[in-house]
Amino acid sequence: MSTYYASLFAEAGILLLGALSVYIILATGQLSLGNAAFMAIGAYLSSYLTVELGMPLTPALIVSAIAAGIIGVIVGFPALRLKGIYLAMATLGFGEMMRSFFINFPAMGGSGGFHGMAHISVGYIWAWAGGILVVLILVERSRVWLEMQAVHDDETAAGLVGLNTVAIKVGAFGIGAAVAAISGGLFAHHHVYIEPANFGFERSIDFVLATILGGSTLGLGSLIGAILLVFLPEFLRPIADWRLAAFGTLLILVLLVRRQGIVDRTLLRGLTFRKAAS
Repeated sequence: MSTYYASLFAEAGILLLGALSVYIILATGQLSLGNAAFMAIGAYLSSYLTVELGMPLTPALIVSAIAAGIIGVIVGFPALRLKGIYLAMATLGFGEMMRSFFINFPAMGGSGGFHGMAHISVGYIWAWAGGILVVLILVERSRVWLEMQAVHDDETAAGLVGLNTVAIKVGAFGIGAAVAAISGGLFAHHHVYIEPANFGFERSIDFVLATILGGSTLGLGSLIGAILLVFLPEFLRPIADWRLAAFGTLLILVLLVRRQGIVDRTLLRGLTFRKAAS
């Protein structure tokens, strides 16, 4: 595999984790546009731990995920008062606040960025991305996921049947933040240089777009969405200046034809049934 395509696969793995972080939160009916902030926390904290303190990357990622998860829980509590577009705007504001914080935080390089991280392989990135995806697919078959879906479908009814809706929604925020932090740590050690501009509003939109495009009702959808967002523009490169317009048109067409995304449970059940029948 060439270095160029290896880099694309690495970007797809990082984007997959970011999309999963949105998907976990979205599973409880909450839309976060600020997951790039948690990605930034993971990127900067893991980089500081590996460069300044000499900690191995794997434990540094775990520490960063725990720290971001705690912050996600803290952010999740006031977010409970908001829904819909108001929650999305609040998380967007949090994302911009964290970006401004790192711009004005000289200990981590400020606007000049931070460097010195050791480069990691594509295999290491996909070990994390694939492992978390597999765990999430298993969780989707558990009682915990059914409770999250109940909160998503009707929070009031879920509370009436005895579910702790506050714990479920805040927990989803915390876990989503932790996954986004791992994405950030892998991003930092893949690019070996980070700056606050890497974690702006556009990054959060990429996460949301990958989730919705691939399918917002299945973790597998985030995988498909991430691969499409990374590789489809490259396949359209032969049409040069029109490739971004063509890419945008294809995205719109897909969402018009399948509002639920490319993959959903009905499609998977249909494919499974056909395979069993044959």
